[in-house]
Amino acid sequence: MAKKKTPNKQISPKTHGVINGAGDIVEQPIVSTIRENYMPYAMSVILSRAIPEIDGFKPSHRKLLYTMYQMGLLKGNRTKSANIVGATMKLNPHGDSAIYDTMVRLSRGYEALLHPYIDSKGNFGKFYSRDMAWAASRYTEAKLAPICNELFKDIDKDTVDFADNYDNTMKEPTLLPTSFPSILVNTNTGIAVGMASNICSFNLKEICETTVAIIRDSEHDIKTTLPAPDFIGGCQIIYDEKVIEQVYRTGRGSIKLRAKYEYDKSANCIDVLSIPSSTTSEVIIEKVIDLVKQGKLKEISDIRDETGIDGLKITIDLKRGTDAEKLMAKLYRYTTLEDSYACNFNVLIGGVPKVLGVKELLEEWIAFRIECVKRRTFYDRNKKADKLHLLRGLEKILLDIDKAIKIVRETEEEIEVVPNLMIGFGIDEIQAEYVAEIKLRHLNREYILKRTKDIENLEKEIAELDAILKSQARIKTIIVNELKEIAQKYGQPRKSIIIYEDNVGYVEDVEDIPDYACTFFFTKEGYFKKITPQSLRMSGEHKLKDGDEIIQQIEFSNNCDLLFFSDKSQVYKTKASGFADTKTSVLGDYVPAKLEMDDGENAVKMIATKDYKGLIIFAFENGKIAKVPLNSYVTKTNRKKLTNAYSDKSPIVDIIYLEEDTEIVLVDSQGKILLVHTGAIPLKTTKNTQGVNVMKFRKGHRLFEIKEYIEGMFANPDYYRRSSMPVLGKERAKEDSEGNQLTLL
Repeated sequence: MAKKKTPNKQISPKTHGVINGAGDIVEQPIVSTIRENYMPYAMSVILSRAIPEIDGFKPSHRKLLYTMYQMGLLKGNRTKSANIVGATMKLNPHGDSAIYDTMVRLSRGYEALLHPYIDSKGNFGKFYSRDMAWAASRYTEAKLAPICNELFKDIDKDTVDFADNYDNTMKEPTLLPTSFPSILVNTNTGIAVGMASNICSFNLKEICETTVAIIRDSEHDIKTTLPAPDFIGGCQIIYDEKVIEQVYRTGRGSIKLRAKYEYDKSANCIDVLSIPSSTTSEVIIEKVIDLVKQGKLKEISDIRDETGIDGLKITIDLKRGTDAEKLMAKLYRYTTLEDSYACNFNVLIGGVPKVLGVKELLEEWIAFRIECVKRRTFYDRNKKADKLHLLRGLEKILLDIDKAIKIVRETEEEIEVVPNLMIGFGIDEIQAEYVAEIKLRHLNREYILKRTKDIENLEKEIAELDAILKSQARIKTIIVNELKEIAQKYGQPRKSIIIYEDNVGYVEDVEDIPDYACTFFFTKEGYFKKITPQSLRMSGEHKLKDGDEIIQQIEFSNNCDLLFFSDKSQVYKTKASGFADTKTSVLGDYVPAKLEMDDGENAVKMIATKDYKGLIIFAFENGKIAKVPLNSYVTKTNRKKLTNAYSDKSPIVDIIYLEEDTEIVLVDSQGKILLVHTGAIPLKTTKNTQGVNVMKFRKGHRLFEIKEYIEGMFANPDYYRRSSMPVLGKERAKEDSEGNQLTLL
């Protein structure tokens, strides 16, 4: 009988002040725990920390710059950075260190932005150096850069919304009314929870021209005015039209960047003067030193960092006779002197993160700017309307100044002055208050006439502002004129040079590989030997493992590619020069280990080539034959392993390399023979094609052997030929059973 469960009893506290249930373990579903605790944190990071908004700033940037604006640092002298950091904590309570780090990254001294927002003085470090630390905030000084005039233009005219700060003691802008697309002018990077943002920089002049063109023509092709991004370091951009188009369309893509260098012939050294913005000088130097130690860069005698007042400079001393261009090709290949910038244009639009292309982003900014200009115009219109209203009241006083004086003089209580003026002249309270505050010295006809002359001008100005508010075209014209003025005032020449991929001169293998004749031997057990002709003449029999045998012998040269096909439908590419010259008296290199093949994987066929010309014939047990061009295995990068090298639908019988179409011999497990010309087999560019049916079998049999036909192999070759496929093979002819027989591979 099951034991009856007793309910948990609440233990009454014996001591006064003890809370019932304190310390009890309460079960809570993990899903609700994550939703209630982690989700608010994730949303806070996404919306309030890491992702920039349409004005181009994260909250930390905006709070810092607005504080500096409020401190009057748009004009005048610089102040100590510590003062700025302290004042910013009223808006950004995340610690002085975090605020100062933000300030450093926006400064001119740090050199991370095409158009820095902070004019700095002192040591602010460098973006291209990992180890160059910036000075403490008490030693450095800063003010806002002139371009910040465009960030805060008309911010006091209700162009953007303001919100309370964290303790409700101040107001801060939710966005800055930037009069140019700052979101694309300066680099912006952030990592949130489950998403990130990585926006590259573009040339200010080109961005302004592109924005103007989009305003005028929504179908404008932005590539005609915005050829590529522009990076502060001045590195080279390897132009790939498809990648640029993808970035412009989707906001995602990887742009290749390459360092710029100069060769000093007199000193026999290379001076690297700019590097990709995704790396640092220390990373490059450490990698070069490591490669020299490994023996991969034998041409370098010394490398040092000579960065100074003139900017970045990495000097590489060369050994005598070194070709600088070939060495740089190696360095581009092995180090981050050539690197990629991964674009991810993730921006908060109306509080929602969206990944937008360049054109979409500019269209969003245009919509935002139109709203700013509308609000500014409406603000100006209301201010002028208020002034006009006051002047109209003053105009009525002009009719009888003496009456106004009499009303004020005869009013016994001060509080009754305004109501009496309202009654006496038929004006409202605001107008009466304005009249009542006029100084006694101004109660003359001349002063009032001068003031009332402004009524006509104000009416014209208000009518003009009303017309602007009603016309989207006129608002866009205002934005266009502002963008043109900004481009002319702050525009700079491109820093990054565009080079085209066709002219880059990628070298598949930049090493000077000695080219000499050699013979390759490949055994059934997967061992490989590379032997020179001289060594081969002086050698004896091959040393092999028990039961092993040589299945391939190819005479070629040291400077070629070797393709090893495995029994798992993969091919491994390597250089013949990667194998050491050896002798027949050694076992050789074990290919699966040398090429780091998968566990249990074995090499079954070797092909040597330089130009990747010719054909590969794949024969499968089900009687299908696949013909694939060898150039299908060409790769632009030095990929060692290619999957799906051939079909795995049926076990492979053999792989044959042919320079051109010729006849091949097929033998099934019953001994029947078929002679087929490969020209009748269609060429497939897909590597893992299943091929076409060539040979039929009787039930229980399969394709057993395939080899290239050699003239004289059969007494009557026509006997084994067939005009159609698939077809059964022929029994071996009696005359071929004696003497010149087909030897199994």
